[in-house]
Amino acid sequence: MKNLVQSFYNWYRGTIRNPKYRWWLVLGTLAYLFSPIDIAPDFLPIVGWIDDAAITALLVSEVSQIFIDYVKLRQGQHESDVADNVTESAKTVDDTVVEVNAVSVE
Repeated sequence: MKNLVQSFYNWYRGTIRNPKYRWWLVLGTLAYLFSPIDIAPDFLPIVGWIDDAAITALLVSEVSQIFIDYVKLRQGQHESDVADNVTESAKTVDDTVVEVNAVSVE
């Protein structure tokens, strides 16, 4: 049973990170959550809600991780754009070399 759950988790995570299938999997997950046809029917108290809670937790965690990665990527691009602008503005400044003679103090 543990291998089945781990296999499902790995498949879900790999598929949701693929942009081609991401929205299909999100829509399929939402359809599963609102569908009366489940692995464990929802009219059974607690047992029927466990599979829905697990799938919801998996969906939320993966979508939030994708969003966090996207924000980090955008921040990295923003920082590289700022660094590019700084180096471009530094090129326009007159290149002045300052020589310093260092003396060690004992």
